[in-house]
Amino acid sequence: MQQRPISPENDMNQPYCVRVTIHGRVQGVGYRAWLERNAVKRGLTGWVKNRRHGTVEALLCGEANAVEEMVEECSQGPLAARVEHVDRLDIVTDEIPEKFRTLATD
Repeated sequence: MQQRPISPENDMNQPYCVRVTIHGRVQGVGYRAWLERNAVKRGLTGWVKNRRHGTVEALLCGEANAVEEMVEECSQGPLAARVEHVDRLDIVTDEIPEKFRTLATD
């Protein structure tokens, strides 16, 4: 995978992926279920999982505007979450997931 910065030159209607890592109180508060539900609502594919060190990581793929909306929503999360910050990495990949799913913790 390569880093792909978003710029005005990118076609915002082309599918692309963003990997986000969400920091803060984000485990044990329904964050993964919230993220999956909202990603599916936006027609996104990808995955979400807890990381052993306490963060939540997700791959969000789809139409650029929908991905950007979801990335922005990740900084809020569900009501019980307390998001400190969200790291993002814009990526290019030929392996776009077919659906959205929750993965096991790693």
